[in-house]
Amino acid sequence: MPQFNIEISNTSSPKIVKFIVNSFLTQSSSYEFNNVEEAKPSPLAQQLFYLPFVKTVFISQNFIAIEKYDIVEWEDVQQEIADSILEYLNTGNPVISEQPKVKKVPVSVYAETTPNPSVMKFVANKTLATGTFEFKSNDETAHSPLAKELFTFPFVKEVFISANYVSVMKYDVAQWQDISSELREFIRKFIEEGKPVLNDEVLNATNIAENKSTSTNTSQNSPKAYTDLEKEIISILDEYVKPAVASDGGHIMFDSFNTETKTVKVILQGACSGCPSSTITLKNGIETMLKEMLRGQVQQVVAING
Repeated sequence: MPQFNIEISNTSSPKIVKFIVNSFLTQSSSYEFNNVEEAKPSPLAQQLFYLPFVKTVFISQNFIAIEKYDIVEWEDVQQEIADSILEYLNTGNPVISEQPKVKKVPVSVYAETTPNPSVMKFVANKTLATGTFEFKSNDETAHSPLAKELFTFPFVKEVFISANYVSVMKYDVAQWQDISSELREFIRKFIEEGKPVLNDEVLNATNIAENKSTSTNTSQNSPKAYTDLEKEIISILDEYVKPAVASDGGHIMFDSFNTETKTVKVILQGACSGCPSSTITLKNGIETMLKEMLRGQVQQVVAING
């Protein structure tokens, strides 16, 4: 039985909090329960509804989101809920029973161009992954059935999966106008058929991109302690750069900072990797921003790949 951990995460709604688990709770289906009667397919959700402040329970992939009534504040009850979920998971009982008939939600996927002419972004109407996962060859796809299947196409060079999209880098042997529709439909059917995008083991794999990434939050798995300046750099990248990069089908991670040369090294992934415009983005965008916000402390930004 896996050792469960739970991370409490706020959402854009003050009434909803997510409880993120280090294991998949469902493979591809999402569930919404509005009362204890609806929650019959989930013993865990039924248990949560016995708490008087629980209004709605959402179960999806590796997290449980709960909407509360206004009779309590989250800071007063969220740890109680986290402990309750953890206690249930440790019993080994199923989160969702096998019997219920689940409404099949239609899956839609659309293709979106990126600044990198070799990369197309395929966006789904549902979450595919929590975190970022990069696969540069078929040899790296042991924990991602979707990436493994995509590499069976001879023109697929790299695959990047994050949030609700898949970025595919192609070889020059094919043109997007000839293959984008085929890839879009393949990804749509793969998701709609309930096949797993990622396997459970991927959440704890040490060689996955996001686990190499850094955060201003200190955790037990952090490979090193960051200086205050490094934390500031990471915070700026997370707040101002990552959202824009993600919208283009890519990802950026802090790698290191050289105090002598005042050089920030970053890793570019997805559509950003090998993108012809990435140098311009680094120099005119990220480097300029860090220089202005951290005056005199940063001189240049360098990508160690792409």
